[in-house]
Amino acid sequence: MQSRTELRKHNNRNNLYLIIIGVIVIIAIIGGVIFYNKKVESEQRERAFASTHFNPNVTIYGVKVGKLTVNKATAKINEKADNVIFLRNKKIVSERDANIQTVDKQTVKEYFDKQHTDLINNQKYTYNSTALSEAKEKLKKMQSASVTYNIAGKKYTLKAEDLIGEVTYKDGKYKFTDVKNLTNKLHDINKEVQTLKKSYKFMVPVGNKAKGKTVTVTNESYGWGVYVKKAQVAIEKAFIDGTTELDGSKYIYGDGYSTYAHGYGKSNNGIGNNYVVVSIKNQELWVVRKGRVVVHLNDVVTGTLEGGKGNQTPKGVWYIMYKESPSVLRGFNDDGSKYASKVQYWMPFTLSGCGLHDASWRNDWSKTAYLQGGSHGCVNIRPAEIRSVWNNVSTNDAVIVY
Repeated sequence: MQSRTELRKHNNRNNLYLIIIGVIVIIAIIGGVIFYNKKVESEQRERAFASTHFNPNVTIYGVKVGKLTVNKATAKINEKADNVIFLRNKKIVSERDANIQTVDKQTVKEYFDKQHTDLINNQKYTYNSTALSEAKEKLKKMQSASVTYNIAGKKYTLKAEDLIGEVTYKDGKYKFTDVKNLTNKLHDINKEVQTLKKSYKFMVPVGNKAKGKTVTVTNESYGWGVYVKKAQVAIEKAFIDGTTELDGSKYIYGDGYSTYAHGYGKSNNGIGNNYVVVSIKNQELWVVRKGRVVVHLNDVVTGTLEGGKGNQTPKGVWYIMYKESPSVLRGFNDDGSKYASKVQYWMPFTLSGCGLHDASWRNDWSKTAYLQGGSHGCVNIRPAEIRSVWNNVSTNDAVIVY
C-alpha cells in the first residue's frame, strides 16, 4: 500500500505530463497557424507574381522570357529574336533585322495568357512565330519548285534552284532579291516568241483575191512581246505558292497607242482574218473580213514619195488605234506652217499621225499623185468611198503597208 507521500509524487508527475502535453499541443497549433499563414502568404505572393510575370521556363521566338513581365519580354524578344528568313545560295538562313519589329505587346500578352497558371510552375512552354515557321517551310519547298511556263504553243520548264539566287521573308512579305537568272531567262524566251519587230512572209491580195502574192512584211506597232516584269512577278509567286503551271499569255504587252497585245494566238502570222492592206506602189487598198476581200480601192493616195520631208507612208504592220467621226487633223506643212483639215472619218494607225481618212480637198487621185503631190503620210480615200472602209474596219485590226 502506497504511502501518502508516494501518491502525492505520482499525482504531481502526472500533472507535469499533462502540462507538457498541453504545451506541446499549443506550440503545434501555433506552429501550424504560423505555417499556414506563411503558406497562404507565399501562395498569394506567387499568385501576384504569376499574374504579371511569365513562368520560369518560357521561350518565345527562341528567346527566354521566364520571370519577365509582358513589357520586358516584348522588349527582349524585339532585341534578340531573329525576324528575317533567307533562302540564300540554296540554304535557309535566319537573321535579325533591327529596323523591323519582331513582335508587338498584344501578341506577347496572348502568349502570356496561354502559359498563365495561378501558381508558378516549372513546366516548359515554347512558342514559335507561325509566320516565320511557315515562311521557312515555304522557302524549303521552293528550293525544289518547278513551273511550266506556257506561251505561244511552247512550254518552258523553270526551276527555282537554277533561276533564284536569294529570297527574303521580312515583315510579312517575300522579296526576291537575286533573280537575275530568271530575268535573263525571260528575255531569252521573249526573243524566241515575240512578234513585235519580227519579219515574215505574208500573202497580200491581188484584185479581189485575198491571197494573191507573197511579200515580206515587218511588225511595227502590231504584235506582242513578253512583259518580263509582270511575268517574273507571277513566276516568283508561283514558286512560293507551289503553283506548277502558268499561262504566259496573261503577261504579254503590245506597242503603239495602247499596251494591248495584238495578234496573240491568231492564225495567219497573228494577223487573223480581218485586216487592211495598202500597196504604196500600186496605190491600192483592200479591206479583208473573215478572209475575204470586202473593199478594194484602186485610187487611194499615200504619203508624198519624192521631195517630202518625212511624208512617206511608213511600211510595216500597224493597227487601227481608234476610230473618230468627224475629226480635225492637225499638223505642219513642209514650209513649217500649221494646217487643220476637217475630215468625216478618221482611222489612225501610227503614233506619228498616219491613218485612213477622206480628203475632200484633193483633186488629183491619179496613180502618180503620191510621187510629188501625196499626203503628209496618211492614206487619202475619196469621200464617196470612205464609208465602205469605215463600215468594215474595226479598232485593233492590222494595217499592212508594203
